[in-house]
Amino acid sequence: MLYVYILLILILLVASFLYWQNNSIVITKMNYTNVKIPNSFNNFKILQISDFHNKKFGRNNEKIINKITKEKPDVIFITGDTIDCHHTDTLTAYSFINSVSKIAPTYLISGNHEHTIESYKDFIDNYEKNGAVVLEDKITHLEKGEDKITLVGIKDFKEAWISKLSDEAKKEFDKRLKKLLYKFDKNEFRILLSHRPELIDVYQKYKPDLVFTGHAHGGQFRFLFIKGFMAPGQGFFPKYTAGRYDKENVTMIVSRGLGNSVIPFRIFNRPELVVVNLKNR
Repeated sequence: MLYVYILLILILLVASFLYWQNNSIVITKMNYTNVKIPNSFNNFKILQISDFHNKKFGRNNEKIINKITKEKPDVIFITGDTIDCHHTDTLTAYSFINSVSKIAPTYLISGNHEHTIESYKDFIDNYEKNGAVVLEDKITHLEKGEDKITLVGIKDFKEAWISKLSDEAKKEFDKRLKKLLYKFDKNEFRILLSHRPELIDVYQKYKPDLVFTGHAHGGQFRFLFIKGFMAPGQGFFPKYTAGRYDKENVTMIVSRGLGNSVIPFRIFNRPELVVVNLKNR
């Protein structure tokens, strides 16, 4: 009987740990400095949301909405996978976007999970009806007074879950990104929203200053000497899973994301909101 009690206690402890790991939100804060940032945008606060996957943090997602509100962001970027193809509860995503867009101007790009929706165009239209600006291979500007920052969003595609992208998909992505970025003045500060961190070599070719990505889920399981166990599009022991990566003159921010998909839990990898403060000196 003693062994049964010990087993039950162990099960309870493991269940409590996994619940905490999957529902206790971390806010990761960092500064990004670049002399190209206009004076009006010094100390401009960006909050990044990624890989929501229809996650629920309390009733009507009030826990995460309260955390976002307290951060007082100047702008919110959502870098894909607001829904999950395995339980496409679109109403949860719409409600979340509606709440978030009331906190600060919200810009959104698609992830691979959005592309599993049969009525994709209607889905994107509903994002916009709920207050988000959807950047599907589009360019816009963040403006403060006479200053502006160029914001580019690139559409994701359905291909690649655990496996790597095909050469054909990479070429198609490269072509679209070149069309968006190639003609810009290199002295203009440019931010790119893209779902996939594994494409950093493509981003570097066209030199956006700052790139926001997600998709990797922080590697799902993170241990002392392992930065991530597995990530979609990168496979096992992925290179780009969380935090900041600098490659020549391009900086990429990778969010660990908020929800889960095929693997329903995280270990040492709590759900994350990313806050980046822009500095020009």
